[in-house]
Amino acid sequence: MKIHSPSMSELHAFATAARLGSFTKAAETLCLTQGAVSRAISRLEAHFGQPLMKRSAHGLTLTDAGRRLADAIAVPLHTIETISSDLRGGASRQHLSLSVVPTLASVWLVPRLPEFYKRHSEITLSFTAYRRDEDFSLATPHAAILSGLPQQWPQCHCDYLLGREIVVICHPDRLQARKAAGHWIHPRELLDEPLLYHANATDNWQRWFDSAGVPAKPQPGTALDQVSIIVRAVMADMGIAVLQRCLVRDEIDAGRVATPFDIPVSLDRGYVLCCPLQRKDHPALSAFREWLLEVAAREQTT
Repeated sequence: MKIHSPSMSELHAFATAARLGSFTKAAETLCLTQGAVSRAISRLEAHFGQPLMKRSAHGLTLTDAGRRLADAIAVPLHTIETISSDLRGGASRQHLSLSVVPTLASVWLVPRLPEFYKRHSEITLSFTAYRRDEDFSLATPHAAILSGLPQQWPQCHCDYLLGREIVVICHPDRLQARKAAGHWIHPRELLDEPLLYHANATDNWQRWFDSAGVPAKPQPGTALDQVSIIVRAVMADMGIAVLQRCLVRDEIDAGRVATPFDIPVSLDRGYVLCCPLQRKDHPALSAFREWLLEVAAREQTT
């Protein structure tokens, strides 16, 4: 039987350039020279007898034939890479590479990992750089904890973990002073306070006031881009903030911050464990998923 398909190296070069829109970026990803990527795609176009990409000063665009090829090979190439990675080396079944939203990793996940290692001392975890738009097109990570809705990743196996519930926090002294003066009886009184915002979640205050039955538009306050900075600002009594409960649970339990109105308010989005469908039964990932879901469920009921 005559084989009509081109070589794997040419397909990888094409798929990577198509995904990144650049020969240079494709070369960096594949650890090749730009010339090697360009030549591989030229061989591919000669093989099919038609252009697959259009080059311009603005980057690469796919022809109709190029789009058909890119769509057809994306999943098979990733499947081959995944199984190839799994089959190389016996220790790979007990190794799990993760990418995690940095705030969740430092505040919530890492402090709880000793419990996981006590249960699964045979498994090693490694962490790769977090990418907000993770598409699992590279050999690692094997799985990722991302922020959003499970349906955002239809080609993945997704498990919602936690992070939907938000809560208002303030300095304990501010709460005590307001209560002593007869204030903060109703949530609408918080509108007069300096409101701290997360720069990437500017609508959380509006969602909280809506759920608390306050028909008003909160005035923007100080915007900060990291949860840790917002918590520090609250502890310095710069204002009050609304954050995901899972990220401030330890501070609340320790009394470092207080909750003036502990009203149950939930977002649509949260933290989701995602992995490619072909990896969902990976032994190390299965063990990690089981433990992670157990811990997340336990903390949401306490």
